[in-house]
Parts: sequence; C-alpha cells; structure tokens
Amino acid sequence: MNTALLAGEILLSNGSEIARVEDTMTRITTNAGFKQADVFVLLTGITMSLPEVGLTQVRPIHTRTIDLEKVDQVNTLSRQFAAQEIDLRTFNRRLHQISAAVATFPFWLQDLAAIVVSVTLMVAFTHIDDWVTVGLTALAGGVGYAVFYYINHEVRIRFLSEFLAALLIGLIADLGLMWLGLSRPARDAVIIGALMPLVPGVPLMNAFRDTIAGNFLSGPARAMEAVLSVGAIGVGIALMVSLR
Repeated sequence: MNTALLAGEILLSNGSEIARVEDTMTRITTNAGFKQADVFVLLTGITMSLPEVGLTQVRPIHTRTIDLEKVDQVNTLSRQFAAQEIDLRTFNRRLHQISAAVATFPFWLQDLAAIVVSVTLMVAFTHIDDWVTVGLTALAGGVGYAVFYYINHEVRIRFLSEFLAALLIGLIADLGLMWLGLSRPARDAVIIGALMPLVPGVPLMNAFRDTIAGNFLSGPARAMEAVLSVGAIGVGIALMVSLR
C-alpha cells in the first residue's frame, strides 16, 4: 500500500491526470498479489483501501507542479514491476529516489527554453519577424518566466506569480512602445509571445481528460484552477495596458 500511495502521490503532484493515477495504483496492488484495491483520487488527496487486509490510508497532496519526467519514470517502474524485472522493495526505494530528486533541468536552461518558445510562437502567430520585436520578445519572455519561477519557489502564493510576470511583460512591451518606437501591433506581438510559457496548457488538457473520463470533481476543479491562472495573467496585462 505504501508503494502504491507513493507512486500515486508522485504522479498527482507532478501533473498526471486522475485516471492515470488510479490505474497505476490499481495495477501496482494487483501485481503485488491483492485481488481488490479501492482507490479514490482528488486533486488534494488520495484515499486507498485494501479490503483483504482491512487497511485504509489517506495521503494528502499539498503542492502540485508540472514535471512529466517524473511521471514517465513512475510509469516505467510500474511496467518493470508488472514484468517482474524489479521486486516491491526495489520499486519502493526507486520511488523515494524519484520523489526526492530535484528538477532535472537547471533554471537557466528552463529560462532559455521559455525565450525560445516566446520568440517562436510570436513569429508563428503574428508573422512579425523584425529584430527589434524579436529581441524584445526574448527579453520579455525570459524576464517574465524568471519572475514566475522565483515567486513560485520562494513566495508560493497561488496565482501571484502569473500576475506579476504578466505585469512585468506588459511593462517591457510598453517601454518598447515608448522608447524603441514599436508599433502597437508589434507591442501586442511581444505580449502574445512572452505570455506563451505562462499559459497553463497541461492543466487545461488534464481538466479535459479528467472530465471526459468521468471525474466530475477533479476535472472541473482543474479547469477552474487553469481559468484562475489565465485570469491572473489577463489582469496583469490589462492593468499595465490600461495605465497607458
């Protein structure tokens, strides 16, 4: 039970959809020799019961992020356990290693990826490719993601990171309008591109998948969380634009 709960906790905490968490935990207990396992998963906690031995445990989920590499690692271990390539003790030990592992990619690489995404999608969506707009989009995307990253890791106030990052992106775009002679369409292109790394794409997709799978508690809850993130981004941009 502890191994299945730990696997479910890692999956749910790192961006997995509810159906995957329930399926993985059920498969782990089945492959461990239990004929029945009752699993109930919400965004904020996991409840698991093994009727054969009369055990029930609840595992709260306090924080959630997006780390699909950890999700893939847990799925890989589950498949190895099902194929009897590893035993339960090895499975549990490796799960603890995955849970304790820090992010694989350093901040500078994540910020570089945000810059690439910002510039690429700005050009793709707006077809504006002059060097001033591209350079300002790279600056706004990199600074915006840095603010988003550090507030999430240091302050940990939900939706504040999206709001302040969007506010700063709007400020950089407006400074380009005032000081660099950008046109308003180019200013808008900078904002569009720089916001792309902040858009909660995975939570929105998981909300859709959970709802389609019949999880009418977790699906709408994920959707509301994503909508609030988008709202925080929108308010930050609207506030800065309205000051002009």
